[in-house]
Formats: sequence, C-alpha cells, structure tokens
Amino acid sequence: MHIGILGAGRMADALGTQWVRAGHELTLSGRDPVKVAALAERLGPAARAGTWIEAATSGEVVLLAVRDYAVAEVLAAAGAADGTLRGRVLIDCTNPVVPGRFTLATEGGPSMAERVAEAAAGSRVVKAFNLCHEDVWRMTPPVFDGVPLSVPLCGDDPDALATVRSLVEDLGCGAVEAGGLERAGLLEATAAFMIGLWFRGADAQAVLPPLRFASGSPDRANA
Repeated sequence: MHIGILGAGRMADALGTQWVRAGHELTLSGRDPVKVAALAERLGPAARAGTWIEAATSGEVVLLAVRDYAVAEVLAAAGAADGTLRGRVLIDCTNPVVPGRFTLATEGGPSMAERVAEAAAGSRVVKAFNLCHEDVWRMTPPVFDGVPLSVPLCGDDPDALATVRSLVEDLGCGAVEAGGLERAGLLEATAAFMIGLWFRGADAQAVLPPLRFASGSPDRANA
C-alpha cells in the first residue's frame, strides 16, 4: 500500500517507521523541505519526500499528522478544496486539546474529524491513533501487561475502516470500531481527559474497571 503523510513530525515518524517495516511505501510532506528529506532518508528507500499535494495524491491512504491549529492551512495547501483527497482514506490522528487547560479547542462546535471531512470533501475520514503518545507507536508491538493495545476507530465508510484496521494490525495492535464519524468528538474528548490525568501523574487506565465489571459485579450478575 502507498501512504501519503501530511506532516513530518513525531507522529509521522513513528507511524511511518512502522508502516515501512510492514512493507508499505510512503510519500512524506511538511513545512520544512529539509526536515521532510531527512525523515525520508532515515526511513529508507520505501519513503520519499514530496510536496503537500504529492503526499495527498500519491496513494489510496493519507495520514493527517499535524497540530490541530494547522489542519485547515495544511488541507488547503494539499489541495483538498480542489478534490485531491476525494475518494481517499484520510486518517485523522490530530488532538484539538488546549495546552495546560486540557479542554477541547473545538468545544461547542463540530469535532476536528468532522471539520477535516468538511474541508476534504469526498474523502473517507477515519479518526484513529489519537489516544497515545508517539513513543507508544514506536513499540514493536505495543503490549502492556501481556495485552496488545487496542486502537479505537471512528468512521462512516466500511471499506475505509477495514483499510485502517489493517494498518493498525501492522503495528501489532487490535482495532476497535467505535462508531461513525459523529462519535469522533468522543475520542477527542477522551484524549483531552486522559492527557490531563497523565499530566497530574494519575494512571488514566486505573480509573476504569475491567470489562467483566463494566455492568456490575459478576457475582451479583450470576446470582
């Protein structure tokens, strides 16, 4: 599979590294051509440096891996308004989280994923990879206490979800379909909530019970 990546930062590096290892090819893009070229060289012959538009049109899948405040500008530079992303699977891993406050920058409006879908008309947007620090995606594979990491996906197109599921599995993770794109805002809010806990030194995972307790005590349920 050929994957275009909009962005050349740490998320692009982490996910791109794993996908190259899985046998995929990449076209990278970013604001700084020198940085993009250096990342392509580091990833090897399966990766090449390109422009925003070249990354948007190089393959069937595009990863949007930029800061939330740059999304509109980058999609415009990639020609989204002119249909460059039409029909393509567009993975949105952005987190519209206000630094320090750990609230949503989109509060009171559509989710970032929905805004991406509106700006890139005709693309098949899937929200994914937004709940973990980039270093987690560098793990081969991401396994904690013997359990592989699960990656929630939100999207409306079944074929797009299947494609992203395959890319998730390439990382050694499991994919969990979490509903349509209208639920992507819940994923973004989850990220804001969890990041706030982590910055306070709390174990976000510890605030939730195991699945077997999700509907109450197993003993009471079996009584």
